[in-house]
Amino acid sequence: MKRFVIIMCLLLIGHCGFAQTPEQMIQPQAIDFNICNKYFKVDNHTLFYLTMSGLNENKFTIDEIKSRSGYILFTVAKKQYLASVIKIDSKNSLLRITPCDNKYFFPSGIVTNLFKYIELNAKAPVEKVQIL
Repeated sequence: MKRFVIIMCLLLIGHCGFAQTPEQMIQPQAIDFNICNKYFKVDNHTLFYLTMSGLNENKFTIDEIKSRSGYILFTVAKKQYLASVIKIDSKNSLLRITPCDNKYFFPSGIVTNLFKYIELNAKAPVEKVQIL
């Protein structure tokens, strides 16, 4: 009996982690504005291209791209978002993802998956592709 109680306690403690579960990442929830901003140690041009490739990799629909002002308008599940790339200095930039309707009630996975993609690919070189 004692062994059973110890095993149950360990299972309950192990289940109560601080990482988000997949259900939390796809269920709409109230999102803090600070979660939607992230600083990266790359220049703004590289971050802009990484953001576009991250949106494409996550199968989000890119609606509009303005490379001069550094924003990308994209749609996920019939809701539009704005990804703004802001230059801080020559080696640092900020990515801000905000919903276009200004209602911060959406799945957190939209923001976290894009940020994770950029972090994983930030050191990869940007290559130009030849168009035939």
